[in-house]
Amino acid sequence: MSKIAILTDSCCDLPRETVEELGIKVLPFEISLGGETFFECFDKTTQEFYELMEKNPNEIPKHSQISPLRFIEAYKELYESGVTDIISVSINSQGSGTYNNSIIAREDFFEANPEAKDKLRIFNLDSKCYTIFYGYPITEAVKKIRRGASAEEIVAYLEDWFNVCGIYAVPYNLKYAKKSGRISAAAAFAGELLGLKPIILFADGTTTTVDKIRGEKNIVPKLVEIAEKNMTPQSPYIIVHGRDNTLGKEVEKELAKRTGRKAEMYSNIGGVVSSNIGPDIVAVLIRRKNK
Repeated sequence: MSKIAILTDSCCDLPRETVEELGIKVLPFEISLGGETFFECFDKTTQEFYELMEKNPNEIPKHSQISPLRFIEAYKELYESGVTDIISVSINSQGSGTYNNSIIAREDFFEANPEAKDKLRIFNLDSKCYTIFYGYPITEAVKKIRRGASAEEIVAYLEDWFNVCGIYAVPYNLKYAKKSGRISAAAAFAGELLGLKPIILFADGTTTTVDKIRGEKNIVPKLVEIAEKNMTPQSPYIIVHGRDNTLGKEVEKELAKRTGRKAEMYSNIGGVVSSNIGPDIVAVLIRRKNK
């Protein structure tokens, strides 16, 4: 009889209670800031991380990819617990080497444990996205597993999500996006000078500026307009915010009016994404149509 386990990383931004309730194995990213090095979500909560960022406003947090060794240890632990199928879901491979490390680890694990080749399958998936957009379908995948879905069905379900995902995000402060390369230094300078804020699309593993907004009062209407225009009708959407959820609530309110549906999930971004785009952000995660 098969026993399926889902393995992912902490950039999925799922709450600890959800992870524990659904039995999801999470490998945390290691982050360094303010002279401290810690595991995201495990050693510090997201709120504690935001507070540490506030105490170190001139420092950009650093984070390292999850090593092959840590994946090997996770594979071994799951295998020894009787798991027959591991579905490993990683942060966007264009933004981190973690996905590639999961594949290297799979090869090394089977080389070191040849007897496992006939007893264990490991599926390595590139989410092509960030934060709760791969966290949400993972929670749905676990529910499907509990209803009897096969590993192949779960892989197909997740890959479908990852192929159509789109994250429309507006960072209020361009410092972090500039430092991380999400937008160019010239664009950041012009934006700060003119009071422009970019709407950034994360999709297909890439980052694109799709529009610019002048003034905070225009963030909500423009973000709602773009999200509604590009989402698959009747599909779930997710609201993501940083340390302040005020605009997130406004975006959800307006999208609910337009679509007749409330957000499927409402989440704040964790340390890895905050390190690259800043803790002050609002975003809508959708299934894009015409994909």
